[in-house]
Amino acid sequence: MGTPAAARAGELGRHLGVFDAVVIGLGSMIGAGIFAALAPAAGAAGSGLLPGLALAAVVAYCNATSSARLAARYPESGGTFVYGRERLGEFWGYLAGWGFVVGKTASCAAMALTVGSYVWPGQAHAVAVAAVVVLTAVNYVGVRKSAWLTRGIVAVVLAVLAAVVTACLTGPAAEGARLAVGTDATFGGVLQAAGLLFFAFAGYARIATLGEEVRDPKRTIPRAIPTALAITLVVYAAVAVAVLAVLGPDRLAHTAAPLTEAVRAAGVPALAPVVRTGAAVAALGSLLALILGVSRTTLAMARDRHLPHVLAAVHPRFQVPHRAELAVGAVVAVLAATTDVRGAIGFSSFGVLAYYAIANASAWTLTPVKGPVRIVPAVGAVGCVLLAFALPPSSVLWGAAVIAAGVAAYCLRKAAARA
Repeated sequence: MGTPAAARAGELGRHLGVFDAVVIGLGSMIGAGIFAALAPAAGAAGSGLLPGLALAAVVAYCNATSSARLAARYPESGGTFVYGRERLGEFWGYLAGWGFVVGKTASCAAMALTVGSYVWPGQAHAVAVAAVVVLTAVNYVGVRKSAWLTRGIVAVVLAVLAAVVTACLTGPAAEGARLAVGTDATFGGVLQAAGLLFFAFAGYARIATLGEEVRDPKRTIPRAIPTALAITLVVYAAVAVAVLAVLGPDRLAHTAAPLTEAVRAAGVPALAPVVRTGAAVAALGSLLALILGVSRTTLAMARDRHLPHVLAAVHPRFQVPHRAELAVGAVVAVLAATTDVRGAIGFSSFGVLAYYAIANASAWTLTPVKGPVRIVPAVGAVGCVLLAFALPPSSVLWGAAVIAAGVAAYCLRKAAARA
């Protein structure tokens, strides 16, 4: 009798079904955008915030569709690192993996600092580091435990957001006129807002990067990715409309805690502590799933020796990439101790948009003939490039510099191998 796939040395255990995969995707998406990206996006787009959200959603839909098709074909850990390698060649796979690991490591730090700023503002960095240590330990002992914890986090966050939407839309402070798009909304501002809000939608990548840990991946992943994205779109749209109706774009752009400010303006200040708790829990959920996803891409790159091969080890008992998880946790802890929240959002978006541009290019090759199916990856690829270069100049500069550093490292490694 053969050895079960989940028990083979060097492979991860397939423990997750459709529900758990959807929950992990929701844990990644819901929280990151609602509590961290709405205000800077409003600052960029003004009254064009909702069109920016819609544009980000269109690009996210294209990316999710491409990712689902690819993940069903290649059910391995690593996401677009694997897809790019298999469909476009080793270099493009490497570049996707590099963009993802760097961009999402920045996201991890941002989420950890969000936890710290809500739990204990005066000691935000210390709390952030503690959160990284605890969640890395949770991931270390198995993906099923991570999925169970994420279920609880998502339930709490959805309940809090439902309370915020209800309080805002049923209160006397809500005005429909604040939702109108005015002359302050420019095309460039809407593009930049969409790029910043994309930071919030990218969580469905966690589902694809867990391709080696879901049961029946050809069925599970194509169902889980669009389901998680659809739920997130509905939640984001409801919260954005509610907060805009109460605060308006100018006030929203200048607040560090828009949902807390919104419930106060709506005349329900008693909800403010609940919102703060929900924000901390949401950021914890995002951080948990982000560490999970980055460690799996690190595992895949280490297997191909683009990163130190020692990181490719899989724990014989817990069946997780334990060394990759510890390495990722250590790097994120250092960043959480030394960086700030907002600066990480644009930088993260640039790296992840580069990742999804390669995912869409990979999905394009799945259909050799022209037809409607090819429209989705084409729109996704063009959208990713537009949004990446519409980000704030500092984000574009640093993002491009880090991508270039990754390319240089790849070329040097190849040159050394040929020598």
